[in-house]
Amino acid sequence: MSFVVPFSLKDAPALIERLLPVQKLSAEAYKEQMAGSGKTLTSLGNYWKGRKPLVLNKACILGCMLPATTNPSRDLEVFELLMAMDWQSLKVRLTIKADKMSRSLLGYKAVNGQPPSFRACVQAGSRAEECDEGAFEHIWAEVNAHLNTDAATLPELVQQLGVMRFGRTPKFADTFSGSGQIPFAAARLGCEVLASDLNPVACALTWGAFNIVGGADDARQEMADAQRNLVRLLQAKIDELGVETDGSGWRAKVFLYCLEVRCPQSGWMVPLMPTRVVSVGYRVVADLVPDPQAKRYRVLIRRDVSESELEAAKNGTVGREGKFGEAYLLHRLGAVSYKTKISTLRGDHARTDGAVGNRLRAWSKEDFEPALDDIFQERLYCVQWMRKLHGGERSEFEFREVTESDLGRERKVAEFVGRNLSNWQRAGIVPDMRIEVGGPPRYQGQDLVRGRGWTHWHHVFNPRQLMIAGLIRSIDNSAVSSLMLLRALNINARLSVWHRSDGGGGSVQQVFSNQALNTLYDYGTRASEYLVPALMVNDLKSQPVHSQARVVNQPATALDEPIDLFVTDPPYGDAVKYEEILDFFVAWLRRNPPAEFANWVWDSRRALAVKGEGEDFRRGMVAAYKRMTECMPDNGIQVIMFTHQSGSIWADMAGIVWASGLQVTAAWYVVTETDSALREGSYVKGTVLLVLRKRQGNQKTTRDDLAWEIQEEVEKQVADLTGLNQQAKGLYRDENVFEDADIQMAGYAAALRVLTRYAVIDGRDMTAEAIRPRVKNETTFVDGLIAFAVDTANQCLVPQGIVKAQWDRLSGAERFYLKMIDMEARGAKTLDNYQNFAKAFKVRDFKPLLASHKANEARLKSAAEFGRAEMGEGSALYQSTLRAALYAVMELQNEVDGTDVLAHLTLNVPNYYGDMTQRELVAELAEYLAKRLDALRPDEASAARVLRELVKNQRLG
Repeated sequence: MSFVVPFSLKDAPALIERLLPVQKLSAEAYKEQMAGSGKTLTSLGNYWKGRKPLVLNKACILGCMLPATTNPSRDLEVFELLMAMDWQSLKVRLTIKADKMSRSLLGYKAVNGQPPSFRACVQAGSRAEECDEGAFEHIWAEVNAHLNTDAATLPELVQQLGVMRFGRTPKFADTFSGSGQIPFAAARLGCEVLASDLNPVACALTWGAFNIVGGADDARQEMADAQRNLVRLLQAKIDELGVETDGSGWRAKVFLYCLEVRCPQSGWMVPLMPTRVVSVGYRVVADLVPDPQAKRYRVLIRRDVSESELEAAKNGTVGREGKFGEAYLLHRLGAVSYKTKISTLRGDHARTDGAVGNRLRAWSKEDFEPALDDIFQERLYCVQWMRKLHGGERSEFEFREVTESDLGRERKVAEFVGRNLSNWQRAGIVPDMRIEVGGPPRYQGQDLVRGRGWTHWHHVFNPRQLMIAGLIRSIDNSAVSSLMLLRALNINARLSVWHRSDGGGGSVQQVFSNQALNTLYDYGTRASEYLVPALMVNDLKSQPVHSQARVVNQPATALDEPIDLFVTDPPYGDAVKYEEILDFFVAWLRRNPPAEFANWVWDSRRALAVKGEGEDFRRGMVAAYKRMTECMPDNGIQVIMFTHQSGSIWADMAGIVWASGLQVTAAWYVVTETDSALREGSYVKGTVLLVLRKRQGNQKTTRDDLAWEIQEEVEKQVADLTGLNQQAKGLYRDENVFEDADIQMAGYAAALRVLTRYAVIDGRDMTAEAIRPRVKNETTFVDGLIAFAVDTANQCLVPQGIVKAQWDRLSGAERFYLKMIDMEARGAKTLDNYQNFAKAFKVRDFKPLLASHKANEARLKSAAEFGRAEMGEGSALYQSTLRAALYAVMELQNEVDGTDVLAHLTLNVPNYYGDMTQRELVAELAEYLAKRLDALRPDEASAARVLRELVKNQRLG
């Protein structure tokens, strides 16, 4: 299609610098994150954590390409059309889902004349990133009319906007590409994409996103055929060896192993089993039967046991003193119980260098199973078998104890691996890479070496696992097979948990369930047929990309080509230490990578990785972003994503922006993660989006002048977004486009927009100040400016109904409580709001003020729930007027006489009689509470009204 450029957008502000419907994006991001392993790219490698939602990535890229016009309400509507957030698109998404809930929402509009809430539609429909072009057919007349474009698809639109803004199809880069989430979204939109990462496993996942998930139909069919051929050859070889069948029509599904150790007190060999339950669903347990002659236990498998027997079997031979206490071996012979710490079995002792040593033998490169005299032996104790039922579509399953025939097959596997291991290692088919012991034990090799004696990465896999992986790599070393092998290794290692509660009797789960390398006392091994699904591409989603997309294995500082648009999610603070844990995979492809990956450096390159906090983090980030800025045109745009965890990270990011020659033009906060089964307690993460441009010129200012400029900029920003909430009409506009937390973040951005505009403040070179090393507990000049800017922004957050002069007199805890009551009255209940406003009002510990800390059902304590709490010295609300008012409301709810209530009030409010404004403040707070609590807690609202009247009518003197 030929496109005639109607006008230039070269110097036009981008939509994301003015508007972003963050509430709707939060709902979409939540929907996508809750899909778990069903997300578009996750099944390629669910060992990569912290993926930013595709819907958010798309929003960032489109937001950078679209212009902000003089009609912000229409800009917002067009953006929502392109994001499939309009009612017509939601109807398509509800139709795609086609279940009971989606059908009921579709019918709702027909009956009542109004659509249901946006959040309800999103939760009931298909995910936004699953929409194909068919969901957008209705939008193009409106979109083209508003943008002066001539597009019929999203890639066409992005190409045309790129020509208008940059003079070409936009060149996009993500220099911390990770699993490829962000560059994949850019490729789907039609940008020319460069994805780079220091870690080769990250590059492999990104390659898979472009070429497997994003591959054309004919290419995917070729991949599927190749993988089917691989599986056919693999199973033929295993059948030839005869190590997965019992000769009676049954084929193995899972082999269950445990460690075995000699008890130093009894002299018996004891299996290390944290539990004797084998399968909850099939009610299978393992009984330990003493064999006095061998001084060993036989393991008998019993099926269909009673509830009481299943409960009793939960206790095994490995116990722990407290949840995180030391583990110990426990077994009983007759009337005698034996208990020995696992650390004692290992012979743990402190070394002269401060580390922990023990008596475990260090395994050699040639080892793949324990030596006969090793402390920890390994034992097959159960096999789950499967057999096709008549007709061949379904299977039956059976758990059995281990027989001599099973042990014979085990020996055959070990002999096969023993014959091939050295050749496989020389050919780079199986790892010969040593386990590095640097880094925290939780993440890397110290626990593997200290806990088991393993020294090389192939030790993390038992003979059966090595056999299957070695055969796969011997048969097919293509890029696709290599990626699928990495997926299979994650669910078939000595670190793979046997989950006893899953359907089908149980499941062998992934190694990286919590981003760490955890040694186990027992584990599951998948037989080849159970491993096959991980090797196939058929179950991977198909979402073709629409542009040229390249993957480069290099650090961000090595970028050497012009790029128009960057969206990056860099490592920061508490980021997962991929440079350590992914050696688990690097070891397999290091010596013999497929041709497509051959030019990459198959090493984690830890020394070059940007990681952690502090000076190394800041220097690494500045070097990366300074290089990106140098490669960006004057009208280029960057978006940096970072998790809003601590104030120090926020200050560091501002300093990095300054030192990199960038200026903040906007900031948005989107909820991207919620609590999950892997996290304990209440935990919500949000993502801050910093929108950046090149800082132009060498402007100077003073701190005194900054105060007025920041205040003016923040007030204008807050007024603009508040006004848009009021002006916007139409579907869903009863749901605010921007909530207070969004306006708060926009206020911060406005303050940073002013700050980062200047290269020199009070005669200080801000680039030099930003990169100056920190001294512990020092408040730097940059810290002071950030704090000043944030405080100024927070002054614009006065809730409606409270006079600013009174607001200024309140403590941070009082402001926090009143602000959150206002938000609760408008339906806000996510914990991240409380976290963010607690930081805004400098409330260190806000949780005593909350009745619920649940991630999506948080709320403040009522007056009655406070009771007498938070009255004492040291509490957040100690001697505050608000706490006195809440106590009075509680008394009135308890039908305390009004005269007594006023008497107590005079004692609880400092200088109640001497300062008339104190009594006025009590009356104002009571009126404010009454209005906000009307819908939330009517009884409390009524008591607050009574308090207001009591104070107003009180006679003094």
